[in-house]
Amino acid sequence: MNTPVQPIEVLLVEDDPGDELMTREAFEDNKIRNTLHVVRDGQEALDFLYRQGEYSDAPRPDLILLDLNLPKYDGRQVLERIKSDDDLAHIPVVVLTTSSAEEDILRSYRLHANAYVTKPVDLDQFIAAVRQIDDFFVTVVRLPRAAGA
Repeated sequence: MNTPVQPIEVLLVEDDPGDELMTREAFEDNKIRNTLHVVRDGQEALDFLYRQGEYSDAPRPDLILLDLNLPKYDGRQVLERIKSDDDLAHIPVVVLTTSSAEEDILRSYRLHANAYVTKPVDLDQFIAAVRQIDDFFVTVVRLPRAAGA
């Protein structure tokens, strides 16, 4: 029995306009019906998650795609805040970054990232990687629905 796939709310935390554009293209090319919200630094990510300022009506994301190298608060700090907050800790966080440094990978998992993906430089490979992340979190696994989200 196939259960219809429900669209999810995805928060992309990305300061590079080119990577944002490639992620948007991956969603469009893959006919992904999910809603993609974009914030461009760690402070905006926290404002979105805590529904502060211009993000007071923001939906609770079902999945977060998080770059590590961000202005204001870096991705590691944002990840630590998310995973130490009982109201946010259940949200899967996929680190999507250019860094392939073992130290970044290890630290991200120690901070309870759900996955770590190094961004491919090639556009087609980047789009394929985003599709695979989406397919996995939308069609393979079950995501928790936040109460009162």
